[in-house]
Amino acid sequence: MTVDLNGTGTFLGKKGPAVTSIGLGTWQFAGGHRGISGWYWPDIPDATAHQIVKQALASGINWFDTAECYGNGRSERLLSSALKQCGVKNGDVVIVTKWWPLMRTADSIRRTIDERLRALDGYAIDLYLVHQPFSLSSVRAQMDAMADLVESGKVRSVGVSNFGTDMVRRAYKALQARGLPLAVNQVKYNIFDRSIESNGVLETAKEFGTTIIAWSPLDQGMLTGSYHEDPARMKSLSWARRSMYGFTDDKLQRTRPVIEALKRIALKHQATISQVALCWLVNFHQGSVVTVVGASKPSQIEDSAKAIQLKLSADEMSEIDCLSAVFK
Repeated sequence: MTVDLNGTGTFLGKKGPAVTSIGLGTWQFAGGHRGISGWYWPDIPDATAHQIVKQALASGINWFDTAECYGNGRSERLLSSALKQCGVKNGDVVIVTKWWPLMRTADSIRRTIDERLRALDGYAIDLYLVHQPFSLSSVRAQMDAMADLVESGKVRSVGVSNFGTDMVRRAYKALQARGLPLAVNQVKYNIFDRSIESNGVLETAKEFGTTIIAWSPLDQGMLTGSYHEDPARMKSLSWARRSMYGFTDDKLQRTRPVIEALKRIALKHQATISQVALCWLVNFHQGSVVTVVGASKPSQIEDSAKAIQLKLSADEMSEIDCLSAVFK
């Protein structure tokens, strides 16, 4: 099977694969299992994960984001088994995964790549990222190791995640010396956290033709508006999620004017608040930004995917920009 982008796609880097502006993030598939992220999410049964992937495909999404540290490979394994169940062949979709650098050197990139490929069970790695900027090795050494994987055919393209401007420049220069582009920088970016617009990260990405993959595009659910309608719902979140992402009454008050505007715009388009937020995110910078959205049930990714086709007016885009400029 293949997915018709129908004019809604963009590219992961200058020479990267064409993708829908929204992909499915599978961090949640690690829930309840070993690994640095397993404690963050509640457990999602395998059958539910399969249904989420099936719905993503049915909704037109053609790429999936996973990582080694999402349950020590559980997310990768669940993703691959779900794709097989849906009859998806290697090459029909785009797969992004990531190497975890904590207390590791660049040699680990070469040593562990076969583990990633085994977890993905026959699906190629279209884009391989360094997940965080804290390896024991230099950026140059990490990019050389990544370039070796491209040259050996183990991965197809290279990117980074959560890198600041200086490290992005070093990564770009190192890959350029090997004749390769830096395809993406995956960073936190949403209407309530626009810091990449003021700290140079977005500007540098545009300079190098590097695509921004926005993670947490709905600010961990804050941009759905559900917590503004019922603040007591915050108590049901894990302590880690509340503390790391600022689920507080103060944040609800500071962000309420934006939510009210999004609600008004959504009503006009017969859309949801989250769809409007996603539409603004992937269209405001005209192809420089794509995003990955997580889901713990199929209806959530079905809802998010509808943002791909949503069209906001120039005035609506500008209003959202002006109201949320305080979060730059």
